[in-house]
Amino acid sequence: MKVFYCSLLLSSFIFSCAEGDPNAINDVYGDSESSQKYAAGEEVYTKNCIACHQSEGEGVKGAFPPLAKSDYLLADKNRAIKQIINGSSGEMVVNGETYNSIMPPQPVNDEEIRDVMNYILNSWGNNGGEVTLEEVKAQR
Repeated sequence: MKVFYCSLLLSSFIFSCAEGDPNAINDVYGDSESSQKYAAGEEVYTKNCIACHQSEGEGVKGAFPPLAKSDYLLADKNRAIKQIINGSSGEMVVNGETYNSIMPPQPVNDEEIRDVMNYILNSWGNNGGEVTLEEVKAQR
């Protein structure tokens, strides 16, 4: 329930900031096509990732690793794509902290994987570039 209210509050804040200025997201991402990709990725993130990785990608220390400024994530985009597709388990070290939890495979299609990866790679201080649909399909 707490996550729902946090998501609702975050969504309200985002929409209220953009209200009256249809180009507000474009100002952040630079062009209409990119803003649509990142907006779609944010929607996928909110539906599938936010409960564990939290609204700002900070994760939960000792339980769920951060995605914000994550050395593990940024080191290997293909590994991250595979984790979304197949899930993951076992130890991993993220920003010097050891995590050993289970992430189930996510119920998303290739376009949604591309979109959420691009959102994550370009949010919360990450400057991780982008992945293409072809890169996602190659990990299947």
